[in-house]
Amino acid sequence: MITAWSGDTSRLRATVDFVKEQDTATLLPLLLPGLDGPELRTMAERCSFSHAALLVFPPDTAALDTLLAACGLAGGAPPVPSVVVRERLAARHGRPAGDLDVGILRPAVQGRDGARRTVEVFALTVPPWSGLEDVAAQERRRQHEAHVAFEVDAPDPLVLRGLCAAFGRYGATPGGGGYNPHENGTVFYFDAPAEAKAGYRRVELYVPGDHRDILDAHLAEHRGRQPAETVLRLLTGAWTTQALAAFARLGVADAMDAGRGTGAAELAERVGARAPHLTTLLRYLSMLGVVCEDREGFRLTESGRLLRADAEGSMRPLALMYGGPFYESFAGLDETVRTGRVAFERRFGANHFDHFARDPELADLFDRSMAAGARMFDPLPAHPVIAAAAGGGTVVDIAGGNGELLSRILSAHPGLHGVLLERPQTVEIARRLLGAAGHAARCTFRAGDFADVPTGGDVYVLSRVLHDWDDDRCREILRHCARAMPATADLLVVERVLPPDGAASLATAWDLHMMCNVGGRERRADHFARLFADAGLVLVDQAPLPLDGSVLHVRRSGRTTA
Repeated sequence: MITAWSGDTSRLRATVDFVKEQDTATLLPLLLPGLDGPELRTMAERCSFSHAALLVFPPDTAALDTLLAACGLAGGAPPVPSVVVRERLAARHGRPAGDLDVGILRPAVQGRDGARRTVEVFALTVPPWSGLEDVAAQERRRQHEAHVAFEVDAPDPLVLRGLCAAFGRYGATPGGGGYNPHENGTVFYFDAPAEAKAGYRRVELYVPGDHRDILDAHLAEHRGRQPAETVLRLLTGAWTTQALAAFARLGVADAMDAGRGTGAAELAERVGARAPHLTTLLRYLSMLGVVCEDREGFRLTESGRLLRADAEGSMRPLALMYGGPFYESFAGLDETVRTGRVAFERRFGANHFDHFARDPELADLFDRSMAAGARMFDPLPAHPVIAAAAGGGTVVDIAGGNGELLSRILSAHPGLHGVLLERPQTVEIARRLLGAAGHAARCTFRAGDFADVPTGGDVYVLSRVLHDWDDDRCREILRHCARAMPATADLLVVERVLPPDGAASLATAWDLHMMCNVGGRERRADHFARLFADAGLVLVDQAPLPLDGSVLHVRRSGRTTA
């Protein structure tokens, strides 16, 4: 069973790997999209990546030592009390600070570049039945204390002001800070821009010495950010969607050279656009970190490369879908909120499944856009129930789209057989994809509806299906699954699960999207559990997936969970 505590092991291991693999010059552009060239070199000379931090929740000191050892970190030393983190936790959760036992350890890690760094491990002790399990669950989801830190090598005031200004130019915003007289050091916190790709939103800049004069200006800016500016940035979000869609539709990313910058005039000629207008678009996208500009012209960033048609994990179909049909239907969101009528159906005269089915090109784009989010699937082939079936078992992918997930599972487990159930037109696309991957001999293709779920499988998969439907239809789908499943079979349901505490999550955004475009919804785990129970099923476990996804492990009621 995958537990929350075992999840701390994987999170800490990922943090250790991050500290080993990153260096200053690589990490800074991930946190500050668009930073490149001479300015990147200057910043990398002025500050150094020093550590990444994580909050974990061991039940006791022995478990913490075991956790550290499992991640290759030196343990044994008692944690030093962390008053600052304890006070922040107490304030966030309304708990007495004396009830929270928070310690800090800084085990050393050697980077692949030879530099010595640390992993800053905050540990909140959560004994069984302590009543702190909800605090741990919320903190795991929100990751308030996770951050990366840079240390300023030469704490000259002019250098420090320049670094703070550079963070601001590339979208980072002041996020607080303070002076520690015991260490004689000043800390500047920044919130990384939304486009940051490092996996961390909080950045610490540590400067030896007392720099409270500069810190005062930093804190004043943190306190004084204007609400009007925030609202204005939110209102221009539609421009971002359309800029990305235009970039994809024109094929600009595909026309850009991989190894060098390309001038706007040359790019305009390649894609059939007007050079001045394309320059305006590219400079906007540069601000977003999709491209960067240097003396040679414009180059794709790591994010921008995902908009090439030939990129592995290409997100170009998503850009075309979100900037096309779904963008048009979102104009009717107010009508959906007022009347409950699905905006997509009002705009196009049919539900999105029927509308796409009438247009083969649009249906293909939809299937490819679904596959573009396939990074969510990365951990699934290693799920214990799939691994347990690997010696000749059968995985049934219900409404499996173009077969992207099933192909990954079959690639990981050569002994598995696959069955894919889909609409007739999509089955043929899946047949070609799985055939090209060399899985045709191990895969059976079934054209049909949910009532046609085949019997005899060992593992059944419903990936991003239930969020398309209301509760009644979900119960019907789940009952079809339950009837087809042998008594010993497992069901894996992949969805974005709404956090119970309203924490920020992609699931909340997709809940709005599903309401407006499909008439479905995202759900909390307890809501799913009730739907499963109504179909004679029981929720066994929930584990996180990338892109704010979750895999829900479900079995038939009455079966033991051993």
